[in-house]
Formats: sequence, C-alpha cells, structure tokens
Amino acid sequence: MQPVSGIADEVTALGSRMFKVRFPFVSELRNYSWQKLRADLIAGSTLTLVSIPQAIGFALILNLPPQPVIASVMIGGFVGALFFSSHHHVFGPTSSISLIVAATVAATTGSTLEPLELAAYLGMLIGVVQFLAGLLNFGEITKFISRSVVVGYSTGIGILLIGSQLHNLLGFDVGMAQNFLTNVRQAVVNLATIQVNPWAVAIGLITLGIFEAVRRFRPSWPEALVGLAVMGLAAKIFTLVDPVAPFRMVKDEGALGAIMPVFTGFHFGPRKLHLLPDLAGTAIAISFLGMLEAASITKSLAAKSGQKLEPNQELIGMGVANIACALFGGVPGSSSFARSAVNFQSGAVSQLSSMLSSGVVLIVLLFVTPVFTYIPVAALAAHLIRVGFKMVNWHQIRVACRSTRSDAVVFFVTLGAALFLKLDTAIYVGIGVALALFLQKTTTPTLAEYTINETGNLAELTDRSQRTHPQISIIHVEGELYFGAADLFLQEVRRLAEDQNIRIFILRMKNARHLDASTVFALETLHDYLRQTGRHLLISGSNPDVFRVLRNSGLMKQIGEDSIFPAESNPTVSTRKALKRAQQLVATGDVKVRIFYDDKHLPVDNPVTPPPQAPTGPS
Repeated sequence: MQPVSGIADEVTALGSRMFKVRFPFVSELRNYSWQKLRADLIAGSTLTLVSIPQAIGFALILNLPPQPVIASVMIGGFVGALFFSSHHHVFGPTSSISLIVAATVAATTGSTLEPLELAAYLGMLIGVVQFLAGLLNFGEITKFISRSVVVGYSTGIGILLIGSQLHNLLGFDVGMAQNFLTNVRQAVVNLATIQVNPWAVAIGLITLGIFEAVRRFRPSWPEALVGLAVMGLAAKIFTLVDPVAPFRMVKDEGALGAIMPVFTGFHFGPRKLHLLPDLAGTAIAISFLGMLEAASITKSLAAKSGQKLEPNQELIGMGVANIACALFGGVPGSSSFARSAVNFQSGAVSQLSSMLSSGVVLIVLLFVTPVFTYIPVAALAAHLIRVGFKMVNWHQIRVACRSTRSDAVVFFVTLGAALFLKLDTAIYVGIGVALALFLQKTTTPTLAEYTINETGNLAELTDRSQRTHPQISIIHVEGELYFGAADLFLQEVRRLAEDQNIRIFILRMKNARHLDASTVFALETLHDYLRQTGRHLLISGSNPDVFRVLRNSGLMKQIGEDSIFPAESNPTVSTRKALKRAQQLVATGDVKVRIFYDDKHLPVDNPVTPPPQAPTGPS
C-alpha cells in the first residue's frame, strides 16, 4: 500500500506541472554555437523543399487557395517551435487534418462564413482545446489509447486521401462533399466508359515515374520537389506553345505568391457563435488526433535521438500554433510526420531549424513561384495519392491484425468508421470499441476445477461423474475485481454455492486486484447467503490492498477476523491455515477438498500435501 506521504508528493508534483508554460528553445540558446546554427540552417533549408509541395497539395485537398496553407506552414511552424520540447517536432498542415477540415467545411451548410473563415474558426477552436489540454497536464492521456486505433485511423486517412484525388488524376469533375464510396464509384464508372482526360492520366503517370526514378537513383534528392518542379516547368513551356492548356494547373485553383502573412485578428461575433455547437465536437476530435500524432511522432524520434520530452509542451505548442494560424488567416495544422522525420534526418540539433525553415519558405517562393504556379493538378494528385499509399503501413497493419483478436476488431472497426462515417466520429468509435473490449477482457474471471488425487497432487477433474461430494471448496480468485467484474464474480461463486453439500467456501484472493465497493457488496451478499443456510465464508491469501479494502469497508468485522487469513511469504501458508479453520468448523475427520484454480497460473506437477485431519466429532 502506498504511504499517504507518497500520494501527497504525487499530487503536489502533478499540481506543479499544471498551468506551466515554458520556452524550451531559450535554454537551447545557452550552449548554442555556429556549428549548431549551420546544422539547423541546412536542416531548415531541406525541410523547406518538402514543405512547399506538400502545402500546395493540401490546398488542393482543402479546396482553398495555396496562400493560407503556406501561411500555416510559416506562422505555425515558427510559433510551435518556440514551445516544443522536441528538437525535431515540426508543425504544419497534414493529410489527416486537411481531410477532416475539408469535410467539415463542406458539410457545414447554411453558414454565412466563407470556407477560409470556417477553416480559421475551426483552427482557433482546436488551438484553444489543445492549449488548455497542455496546461491541464493532459499530455499523458495518449498512453491510454490503443495503438490499433491509431493504425486503423491512419490507414483510413490514407485510403480516403487516395479516393479524394482519383477525379483529379483522371481529369473529371465531381461535386462538393463527396464520400469515399461515391469517389470510388465515379472513378470506376468513368474508367469503364473511358470518360477521362488523357492529358491528366498521362501527367499523373509521368509524375509517378519521376518520383520513382528519383527515389531509386538519387535517394538523397527531395523527390516531391524535383518531380513537381519538372512537371511545372514542362507545363510552363507547353503554355508558351498553346496558351489554352488541356489540363488544369495550380494557377487555376488560386494564385500562389510570396506574400508576407498579415495579421487579420479573430472576431467572435454572432455569425460564429451559432456555429460553435456544430464545430465543437470536430474541434475536440481533431485536438485528440493531434495529441496522438504528436505523441507518436515525438516519441519515435526521441527514441533515436535520446532526447527527453515533455508531452505537455508539445500540446501547448500545437495549441498556440493553431491559434496563431487563425489570427493570420491560416488553416489548422498538426504534427507532421514527414517533415519531422526529414528534420531529424537532415541533422537538426534544435528547434531553430523549424523557425529557419519558415523564413526560407518565403525566400524560396520569391524565386520559384512561377514554376509552382504552373504545376498541373494531376501531378499534385499523383503526389497526394503517393502520400496516401505511404500512410498505409503494412507492417503495422500486420501487427495489429495478428497480435490478438481484440486488436484486429479494433483495427477493422476504426478503419470502417473512418471510411464510412465522419472522421471526427471515427476516432471516438475506435477508442470506444477498444475500451469496451479491454473492459470485457478484464472483467471475465476464469475458474477451472481441480482436486487432490490419490497421490496427493493437484489434478484437473476431467470426468465429472467421478467427482465426490466435497464439504470444503477452495475458489482461487484470479484477476481484476473492480466494479466491472463484481457481478460476474458473484454469479460464478453463487452458482457453486447452490451445492448444499459445500459447508465451507474458501476464497483464495492472493491474485485478486483492485477491489472496490462493488466487490465488497458482492462479498457481503455471498456471506449473508451462506450464513442464512448455516455455512461459512473464509478468505485466504489476501494481499495488503485487499486486506485494506476488507478492513476499511467493515466487511472484515462482518465476516470475522478469525475468518480472514492474510498472505504470508509462503503463498500456501494462509490457505493451509484457512483449511485448518474450515476443518474446525466442519468438525469432521473425512473432509474432501475440491479446488478451483486457473490452470494458466498453477504448476500442476507440484505436490500438495493434504492438511492434517481434525478429530471426528458430531456435526
């Protein structure tokens, strides 16, 4: 049992971590050097080469101009790095967040707000939730989320991303707010009827070919940047010959320019207030997903770098970054696995690399904006489809599906929910199913019937017709006995107690854990039932936690202190003492013992010496 002083220390430590905001980057400056600056500058420049093509692709997903997405990269990446404890954590638009935001904006009908206003509003709500979660020390909550939920959800996001870009790759138009099945069905119908744009298909295939060639022959080059820049340059040359191109380009979706983000502020007026109930659930779901992504990304990178992390700081950083993006007219963002991994692999040594990248983004756009403006939409679609395929991690899927049946169920339910329900609902469905299966697993005590055979060893009863009529029954209690298991525990023991030949019940509770009031009520009910029928209940092997609950609840006084046998250093001593007490109560010289024990925890080859017989007397 944990001492009161230890509990008080934990509460004090928890309180000291709450409402605490730090700037970990400031401590990095104390030992900063030109060598570290050079490493961060190289990493930041490399990070920029990945950020710009992704940002343009996310703009395509969001159906918004590229500028607010670029603003999120610059503003969010810089502000988040000020608060992050991880040296390599990079904030910005991501595939999962972009898909959810796009679906939410499209589904929010009857709103007087423009799509960009809705996205910024949602980003503000997400930022506030994440910031408060970090202040309230919720950073550790992710440890209670099944990894199978994360794998199923990320797989669903990848498949949805692929489906959402099929029409751009094939060159046909679709309506707003199309679901996954509609996207796939329309793609199949258009392919079957050959109603596709051959230019778009050719551009997509060529882009994928360039990506693969760069990956194979020049793996150190940024394949996305090279592929999209080549296709943009080719499209630019094509328009010099024929100004009316037979394919769509980025400039057709919205102007891309090197414009400094402007502070727009945030006005919470009546138009936004009435949308709060509709957007609050989505904001909480996205915030929760951001927590999972941040924990997964930073922990995996910290395992390689050996850096110590502060999960709450990552939450606070994401919250402040999303708030800053909303104030500058940017879209919401989250932890980017691709950019964080690139940051680490490029040799970043501090959070300054992400800050430098935000500045380099603006400089790069000044010189290469014309090329990006002419990137074909089909090339971007090929890039996003490739990103979607990378999000489907077959190794993780294999582990989730083969580990346990519960993990497989959680994975497929979460995947199905992500594909056919709202994305914010899917994360709740996955977590709910995982918790339900966990509770079911922990609330199912198992009992196996054993007896002492002629040689004095424990053996399982295989032939019930050979069972004798015992007077003493030992029930080994194994597992969790909190409120979820109390009723089932009582039902099983009560079923055994229907045998009126059993005069004494010994509950061996050496491996019972987490008793609570529900279990105490169940034991009290069993004790009262046995006493009404002239029988007895004994408890042996109770560990300190069980003993404390029995004493504090008053159940020990009801049963009798002489009927409670606490655990001792020898695990069988308390049970032998209980058997001796049972023989005294039965007062018979021919006591037959029936033992219920979980065979997974019992070495049956260990002999059990029968207890000494009490003198025969009148019953």
